[in-house]
Amino acid sequence: MNHASASSASVAPTTAGLRGAWNAIARGLQRLVTHDVLAIAGRLSIAAIFFMSGRTKVDGFLHITDGAYELFRSEYKLPLVPPEIAAHLAAYAEHLFPVLLVLGLCTRLSALALLGMTLTIQLFVYPDAWPTHLSWAAILLYLVGRGGGSFSLDRLLKID
Repeated sequence: MNHASASSASVAPTTAGLRGAWNAIARGLQRLVTHDVLAIAGRLSIAAIFFMSGRTKVDGFLHITDGAYELFRSEYKLPLVPPEIAAHLAAYAEHLFPVLLVLGLCTRLSALALLGMTLTIQLFVYPDAWPTHLSWAAILLYLVGRGGGSFSLDRLLKID
């Protein structure tokens, strides 16, 4: 082997070297992006989505708007649930469960309730919005399965 080929071989990265470097980076990311980080990010992000939706249905604290009733009469038609009741249930749920998620209190139950709402919206209201609902469901399923994490009242109260 001549001198030129020996030096070029030592400079060129090998597949094992790249794989080893990537695996080291992946291990570092795994230590950084823990369940606690995912849980708090999931809790806050999904809570914001549902809470902001709930705020569009009320005026003031929890006075259901005429527009919300009309939406449940025309666009959000649900089988078996009268629009007046559905509007109230949705508005209350979209306020209560997000607040509980932010606090990390009853995380699994709150995520399960919002998952039920997501499935209802997907099946009966906006069936073509499955990419959005699938992303919500992924976050909610993670919280149902893994809980609220260390930065939650569930953990503090030992009810996780």
